[in-house]
Amino acid sequence: MATLLLLRHGRTTANADGGLAGRQPVELDETGRAQATAVGQRLRDLPLAAVVTSPLIRCRQTLDLALPAAEPVVEEGLIECGYGSWEGQPLKKLAKEPLWPVVQQHPSAAVFPEGESMAAMSARAVAAVRSWDARISAEHGPEAVWLACSHGDVIKAIVADALGVHLDLFQRIVADPASVTAIRYTPLRPFLVRLNDTGGDLTGLVPPPRKRRRRVTRAVDSDAAVGGGAGAAR
Repeated sequence: MATLLLLRHGRTTANADGGLAGRQPVELDETGRAQATAVGQRLRDLPLAAVVTSPLIRCRQTLDLALPAAEPVVEEGLIECGYGSWEGQPLKKLAKEPLWPVVQQHPSAAVFPEGESMAAMSARAVAAVRSWDARISAEHGPEAVWLACSHGDVIKAIVADALGVHLDLFQRIVADPASVTAIRYTPLRPFLVRLNDTGGDLTGLVPPPRKRRRRVTRAVDSDAAVGGGAGAAR
């Protein structure tokens, strides 16, 4: 099957200030722009069959810097979790809310006020990448590599699904700004190939072309072919 590269956007002004951006139109800061440019150097030699992205501006800015020649397709299923009235709030303040320990320890039960549940976020994100992966595999073959740019919690939820672990364990997974995570889906199970990679060589993630088997024709003894073997001819 194809290889999915999950790219988290670069650092934003909200990340730097310790706020929860959510779906607000926050942009990359200077560090985030440098991160996007750097990850682009690592991605430039990969033959990407497709690039899809969350509709939020921080993801689109990341791709503009990392892959300026690409034409990303917006995928609504990759948008950040809808944090509702939590959006724009400092994390230090949110840590005092009764819902905070639920988000950290039992996220599958967390529903944000005036927002989305984490379970719903996980379900639509996983459905989106699996649908894209099946489509790209069918159109471009099992050696295809494609990229999806999204957000920390979204990527962590997709990784948890690939590992076959409950969403309640997804807070143990890390997806840093501008990191690359690689997953291969197969008919039997997904494989987590790379996690939170912020500096390694990515060319090894491109599968080698499949070698076609050659048919070998041998002349066979007529007695063996009819009788089932030399012993049968005696």
